[in-house]
Amino acid sequence: MEYGCRNKTVVITGGTSGIGLAAARAFWLDGANVFLVGRDRGRGMKALTRIIGCENTEKFVFPASDLARLRFIAADVTRQADCRMAALTAGYYGKGKIDILVNSAGIYREKRLERVSVADYNQIMDVNVKGTFLMIQACQPYMLPRAEAPDEAGKEISAEAAEENRNGSAANRIEGQDPKTIKDRCIVNIASDAGIGGNYGCPVYCASKGAVVSLTKALALDMAPDIRVNCICPGDVDTPLLEEQLKKAAGSYTKEEMGEGYPLGRIASADEVAHVICSVASPANAFMTGAIIPVDGGLTAMG
Repeated sequence: MEYGCRNKTVVITGGTSGIGLAAARAFWLDGANVFLVGRDRGRGMKALTRIIGCENTEKFVFPASDLARLRFIAADVTRQADCRMAALTAGYYGKGKIDILVNSAGIYREKRLERVSVADYNQIMDVNVKGTFLMIQACQPYMLPRAEAPDEAGKEISAEAAEENRNGSAANRIEGQDPKTIKDRCIVNIASDAGIGGNYGCPVYCASKGAVVSLTKALALDMAPDIRVNCICPGDVDTPLLEEQLKKAAGSYTKEEMGEGYPLGRIASADEVAHVICSVASPANAFMTGAIIPVDGGLTAMG
């Protein structure tokens, strides 16, 4: 499936597993230059091999053209210096620009109010809220239009290159779009249906995802018209994070039983959520900003 993201520079936090990994592969298959951001270099290397289709990390042999479009950056999104380094690295390889940022890094803790410690609260808020904020703050300078910026050799860029910098490449636009009005830069934040309607037994998680929803709306206004900011709110998704959650539940319920609570009768796959992320980031959706999009099989429609 084509999303019009060929040659775009895409930064994805939490890109070593789950939704982030699925989105990274979808963007990479679309021809984008993808940068995975995560804390664990070993997991990062394994994620690269999974994306490119080589599971043997000992060989690590890829076509040069494909390897050049896929990199891992070791960084902790809760640390401002790490976020700035990640943005600088992606911006350097992206010839001074970042086109798309996907904030997929997140953690889940299922604890009732009386069992939540200050450490629990800080950890959830640090990753889910502060991490999202810091990455946006770090990447913003590389996402703003740079019509007059010199190229990497210090020479003034051509008029054609300046036009592309401002409005995106013609190859990535759809028929009928005015290049003077199209803004190709986009941020996609990953929240949760719990950030819209709440959920049982995880008040801090719900609060953190609600904060991401509000942050998305505020920044969509502040960053317009140069950068679009949207938010995806998945329900339960078949990811390693969910598997961990099910193990802690000690067999009290299964993925199939979880799916019975959804109008569509199942939970989502990571690839399904990734498709929505790529679609939102696509130049074809250039008029979408400030949108909060449930991807939850109809769960929020139930009220």
